[in-house]
Amino acid sequence: MIGNPHIASLAVTVPSYSADQAFAEEFVKRHFSDRLDKRSTHFVHTFFSHPSIRKRHYAIDDPMELVDEDPDRRIARFTTRSIELAAAAAIRALEQVNLGVNDVSGIVLNTCTGYICPGVSTYLIERLGLPRNIRSYDLVGSGCGGAIPNLQVAESLISSHDGVVLSVSVEICSATLQWDNDLSLILSNALFGDGAAAAVIWNQPQGWELIASASHCVPEQRESIRYVHKHGQLHNQLSLKLPDIVRKAAAGVVTEVLKARDLSVSDIDHWALHTGGENIINAVSTEIGISEEKIRPTRAILSEFGNMSSPTVWFVMDEIQKNGVKPGDWCVMIAYGAGLSAHAYLLRRA
Repeated sequence: MIGNPHIASLAVTVPSYSADQAFAEEFVKRHFSDRLDKRSTHFVHTFFSHPSIRKRHYAIDDPMELVDEDPDRRIARFTTRSIELAAAAAIRALEQVNLGVNDVSGIVLNTCTGYICPGVSTYLIERLGLPRNIRSYDLVGSGCGGAIPNLQVAESLISSHDGVVLSVSVEICSATLQWDNDLSLILSNALFGDGAAAAVIWNQPQGWELIASASHCVPEQRESIRYVHKHGQLHNQLSLKLPDIVRKAAAGVVTEVLKARDLSVSDIDHWALHTGGENIINAVSTEIGISEEKIRPTRAILSEFGNMSSPTVWFVMDEIQKNGVKPGDWCVMIAYGAGLSAHAYLLRRA
């Protein structure tokens, strides 16, 4: 093994169907108004017209699929679409570094927007033709922060077993859409979209070197951000105090990873923050002391895709790479979500 494992490549993908926020608002009012009182209808307009998000992508062919979608159809859609998106991202990530499926020795996949057993990773083994003796792991329950725990597991696999590992995050957030006179649900439905991302992790000195990671759990704040089951289906639950809670947890993990190389915030060239939402971005960046210029990739992804839960931080990394990176550049990935939990990775460009 040559030094630390590296992120060799990454790829992101979204469903082909997209809708801008104005269309989404009108669709909600046309098909779900009977479930909303006057106050809720007001918040629908407030949230959907917020300028921080322009459009989002949905794993559907026709928006009418979202009207009165029963639980069986919903989990079937989650299964089909999550496999499609995850497979597309994985193939692109492998192609970028001229690897084939037979080169892959491990796969780690995380999702929180649907549960199937066996997990999505096993479907990818079949769909992609991955080796049948592959080490395969499915992670659930990490919410929006799940990509970084996934990457931690992938790094451990490389460190102990060598080879090439696929780190895949996929979420069909539209498979958890619910409507009621609940601010959490209205905000969620104005914020979340669908997407997937995959990264190839290997032990070659090419790509982003994995320097250090940190995680922090605040279980006593579990009720602030989580899914709850009602009538056998997932309902998102978000606290209005979330920005304040998240900023403290995020700052803590950033401090920990920077200590690994005795770095300061000003030493970091790139910041890949999970989008969360505009209030979360503002709270986290202010608490850590990140300049507005270095938050632009996060804001760009929020505008074009919304919050796709766990894959989102990879979309921000992809945006950073498109804007240009140099050998030796430092980057910090930060993601936060259910738990409450916050995670960070310190990376350096080889």
